[in-house]
Amino acid sequence: MAPLPDRFRDALEALTGAAPSPGTRLGLAVSGGPDSLALLLLAHAAWPDAIAAATVDHGLRAEAAAEAAHVARICEGLNVPHAILSPPEPIAGNIQSAARAARYALLDAWSEAESLAWVATAHHADDQIETVLMRLMRGSGIEGLSAIRPVNGRYVRPLLAMRKAALVEYVRAHGIAAIEDPSNSDDGFDRVRLRKALRDLPDYDPALVERAMTAAREAGEALQWARDREAKAHVERVGENLILARTDYPRDLLRRLVLHCLESLDPDIAPRGPALDRLLATLRRGEKATIGEILCAPDKQGNWRFSKAPARRTG
Repeated sequence: MAPLPDRFRDALEALTGAAPSPGTRLGLAVSGGPDSLALLLLAHAAWPDAIAAATVDHGLRAEAAAEAAHVARICEGLNVPHAILSPPEPIAGNIQSAARAARYALLDAWSEAESLAWVATAHHADDQIETVLMRLMRGSGIEGLSAIRPVNGRYVRPLLAMRKAALVEYVRAHGIAAIEDPSNSDDGFDRVRLRKALRDLPDYDPALVERAMTAAREAGEALQWARDREAKAHVERVGENLILARTDYPRDLLRRLVLHCLESLDPDIAPRGPALDRLLATLRRGEKATIGEILCAPDKQGNWRFSKAPARRTG
């Protein structure tokens, strides 16, 4: 197997289509953990003059400021520009999801301000396996099983074919101290419990896992293509109503067309999977149903009609 730096360089160039350069710099999201420090060291070895790094301090732990400063010192020693990013408002609600949303919002703003062509994150092969298993346990559809995308907008994940153990060893070999976020050992999080359960996972080839993920992504994209084509041919707007004039599709394609109709009337509806499944079953029985504020009903011609439900009477 090729050395880690060569594999990293090849992976990054395959994802972006070209090597970073002073005119198309690569941003790095570096938390200070071993995975992101490996990302920093590998990128610095490949393109020392074409990278910049950022660390997000969510303000959730007292130690976070010192950890961000630790990353800043490492970057200073490597002569890599570094920024510490903090959210303007305290993180609230579901901590993990809110922190993730804040992190990407901050990285988006930073990359725009710095005119960065791409931003690399340190998701690796072990993260991919964990994500797939978590989504399986939650009943995800084909898009969910495609897991972490190698490219998502400006974000690239060049470490997805690399195991965590190799990344940890690479950082250790460079004599750099990595930070371990205590939340990574908190059994209150589903991912942490799953990670502990997978510690004895037999060795596997990350390239084969990524091949399966690619197949799932391509299948999802094919279904979306088919949905768009069928919606253009068989979804008609009549006044404020939408009519699906054909319903004899395979189940997953029909499900996507119904969701298309719902979202066309209410972009914020976002029904959960079980609610959408119940709606399909009701319509197939020839009965009407309401989901959110949308009335869904079969008509005498066998079409399915979607319209904003009438306002409820009060008093």
